[in-house]
Formats: sequence, C-alpha cells, structure tokens
Amino acid sequence: MTLLTKLASIALLIASGVIAALGVINREYPAPPITHERWARTISKSDHFILHLPLRCVDHPLSKRALKASSSEAAKSFLESKTEIHPARSLTEQAIQVKTFRTKQWQNGIKVANAVANVALKENRVISYGANFVKPKNIASATPIFQQEKAIENAEFVTGAKYNSYPVELQYIITDSGDAVLTYTIEVQNDDTFELYHVHVDASDGEVVSVVDFVSSATAYRVTPFTSQDLSDTGFSLITDPFDELASPNGGIAYVAGNAGYETTVQSSSTNIYNYVRDPTLSVYQGTNPDAARVNVFYIANMMHDLTYRYGFTEKTWNFQQDNRGLGGAENDRMEIRVQGNSIGIITVPADGRPAMMELGIWSQGDGAFQNDVTIHEYTHGIVGRLTGGGTAKCFQTTEAFGLNEGWADALPNLIQRTSAEDRDFLYAKWANGKNLRTYPYSTNKTTHPRMYGDSGTNSDTLAIAELWAVIWHEITVALMQEHGFASNLFDPTLTNGNTMTLHLIIDGLIAQPCNPTFIDARNAVIQADANRYNGANNCTLWKAFAKRGLGYGQGRY
Repeated sequence: MTLLTKLASIALLIASGVIAALGVINREYPAPPITHERWARTISKSDHFILHLPLRCVDHPLSKRALKASSSEAAKSFLESKTEIHPARSLTEQAIQVKTFRTKQWQNGIKVANAVANVALKENRVISYGANFVKPKNIASATPIFQQEKAIENAEFVTGAKYNSYPVELQYIITDSGDAVLTYTIEVQNDDTFELYHVHVDASDGEVVSVVDFVSSATAYRVTPFTSQDLSDTGFSLITDPFDELASPNGGIAYVAGNAGYETTVQSSSTNIYNYVRDPTLSVYQGTNPDAARVNVFYIANMMHDLTYRYGFTEKTWNFQQDNRGLGGAENDRMEIRVQGNSIGIITVPADGRPAMMELGIWSQGDGAFQNDVTIHEYTHGIVGRLTGGGTAKCFQTTEAFGLNEGWADALPNLIQRTSAEDRDFLYAKWANGKNLRTYPYSTNKTTHPRMYGDSGTNSDTLAIAELWAVIWHEITVALMQEHGFASNLFDPTLTNGNTMTLHLIIDGLIAQPCNPTFIDARNAVIQADANRYNGANNCTLWKAFAKRGLGYGQGRY
C-alpha cells in the first residue's frame, strides 16, 4: 500500500516566508494564557430546561400507557412531556452502555440555533435528560425580507472576514427578550488569522444579531513520546508503528492541502521512516528542524485521534477523520495543522464534516510543536466542541461555557501525560514558555492552587473559570487513582483504573451535557456519566472532589 492511500486524518502545513526571529513572545509583553478568544460572544439569556435525574430510572409517557415503544420513540415522548415542545425531526443516537439520543428544536420548519436536547435510556427507561429548548414569546415570519447578498456584506463588515461560499442557512435566534428572530446564518473566515465566524443577520432588516466564534485557539517517527510533556522530559525516540489498528486501521498520513500564501508539504518518506533530527544549534526554520516539528505534531495529533476513538470519540460522535469508512458521521473533516505559524496555539473547530484548523507557533524558548501538552490542549478543544451539542461545535458562546472549554483543554494533557499514580503538580507549557503559563500549578494542595467556586472571577473571567475547572479535574484524577490505581496503558478503555475512569467520565460527560454548559451542568453530567457507566460506583469520590473546590452537593449557580 502506498503512503497516500492510507487514512488521511491530519494535514500538516508550514508557513512560508516566516521571518520572525526566535523569541517572538516578548517577555515584557507575554502572550495571554488564553489564546483563543477572538470575538465577544453573544447568547440569549432565555431559560433552558435542565434536569439531572437521580440514579433510579423513571418511566417515559408511552410506558405509562402500556404501549410498546422503541428507544427512539420513548426518547421523543419523554422530551416532549418535559419541554412541551415536539421534537419535529429525527433523533441521533450514540451508545455507551446506555442509549443517548439528541434532537434539535424547529419552528415553522426552520431550525432554532443552539436549541438541543438529549435523553439517555437504559433498558428503555429514562436515566438522564437535558435540554435548552425555548418557548418564544413571538416568532418572526419564516419568509425573509432583507436581501441575502446585503446580509453577507453586513457580516463581512462587522467581522472583517470574507464570506467563504458555505451555503447560507435560515435559522431562528432567540433574543434576550424571548423573541424568535429569523436570521441568515452566514459563515465568514480569514485564512491568514484562522478566524471563522457564523454571523446571524436579521432577515427582516439586516441587523447583525449574533456572532459565533469557532476559534478556541511499520512506520517510524522520531518524536517526543506521547506521554512526555515536552522535549525536556525524555528527549526524542524513534517510535515504530505507534497508531492504533482499531482507530486507524490504515495508519496515518499527512494530507496535501492547497492554501494561498502557504507552502504545503507532503509528510512522506519512501521508506516510511520519518527520522528528522532536531538541531538546537540552528534556527527553528533551518535544516531539518521544520520537518522534525511537523513529524512531532503529526504524531501527537494522530495519537489523540486514536486514544479518544477508544473512549467514544468516533465517526458516529463527530470526530475528525477524512475517511469514515462507512461507520457513520460526516467525513472529509481531517485536522489540518500549521506549524511555525503566527500564534502560539490556536484552533478553529467547525461542525462535523468540515476540516478543523490548528496552528502552533514559535515561543520564547523554541518551537511550540515540541510542547506536546499545547498540541493536546488544542486538539481537546476540538473534542469538546464536537461532543457537546451533537457535532455542531456551536455550544460554547457564553463566558462560562467558553472558560469550561479551556479547562477541559488543560485537563486532558494533565491526565494523558501522567506516568504513575503519584500526586504531582502539573505546570502547563513550561518548556516553551520558560515557566508555567497558568496563574498557579494544578495541584491538590489548596495553598499551591487556591481557586474555589464562588471566588471573584469564577463566573465572569475566562482564565479563572478555566483554571478552576481544570483543577477540579486534577482533583478527580488524583482521587480516582488513589482509589483504583494507575493504568500504564491508557489505550485500553476496559481497564477500571483511576486514569482510564477519568477519561471515560470526561468523554461521557461531554456527550451528556447541554449546549452552553454551566459549572453545575458540567458537574451533573459527570455524576450522571458515572451512574451510566459505573452504576454510580464513584459517586462519593466525585462529590468529595467537587466539594473540595466549592462545587459540592446542593451548590447551585451563584
């Protein structure tokens, strides 16, 4: 089999004409710890329905009428009884050890933006449910008045980006006043800066109602191993056949993608040996250093694909994969990665079926492509964006939800790069940045990391929200490892050690939570995920971990 016929899930691009010298991150003016937010987000404040049921199951309405029903029919019936809104379209299904169904809200045959519901059934009985369906006070006509061409011009003017020819869709947006406004949903982007927006323009008068930002910022490879945080940990190794046969049965391959202004490189070798040696005496742009950077990022991203595939981020659950092999979901959505770019780390995550775009840049200490936790951080944004809300990648528009997204992105490298059950602190991006990029190390010691739910900023500041959510996951990981031990092989999801359990709870919780989750929503989804997969075996351990950071039982939104 030739290299180019293998499964294409990752594309690697390297910027041409880069003239920035090493040390572009100025020490006097350091890059902010959160590097992804490009636009002020707007979101309706209308209430949404959220219910997390206790561990006992409840019957759906059809069972009460002694009617035999499929799981899909039972899910529809239950959602309608709780929201009083009929799920007008079909439900999508994902199976963990329970059946989870998702559906969207429609009005007048038109989709309501970000109105998503999910219900989980076990043995055809409801065990959890969440929805952010809304009942509009007033519903605009389904017939647009304002010209679509003019709406596109308005979207371009407001964002400074250009319409990318993606089909314009009519959608209802629920405003703060509770009205359903008919809008054109227009996609605009800037290839140079990786900006990608969905702009909702009022179809009656052309006013921009909302802007959604999608930026969250026998083959052998010479790489820094997957569990190494950066090249200072273990150096480089020549790793043979690293990719998982279940997740990537045909291996991995860099896909050639044209991009004006960029030089695209086929990451290939006639011998399938990618043995590029990094030379620290040369500039990051000289010799084989760019090739070494590309190979390392390619390896880490494909390992993330394979690992999370094992835990449920598959074709059916909207993963990043060029060829879905007939296993469901929309394909042609590889992960495109640009190294030696202009930002220290950024990712753009559109809906399932559209390629994601990641960029890694040059840091003060060297090429960010060798800071593995940053690559994992960015890839995690893609996982979180796709799993929450059913593959739409549009469910992190509030400040709290956006901050939680950043928290998960720190939590995964912290988990993956553990090599034992030791209760050790985690410093993010410490090699490339020269020091911890976050305010505090992630630690179970509250003196070392003092963030608590309810502290100033943890409901309004993205960084504070992110660091709190990430340290909560740090607490959960350590607590579960102390109770269940450590699995040296994280790629075996059947193991019931603390680190494998943690990864299951992260993935399952993302699937279970509603669009634009709050701390409470995300917490409850984790508790429910444990009930679904482990029959609540870790209930007390999880509640103790949440309570330690002020998010315990009975704690509502503050």
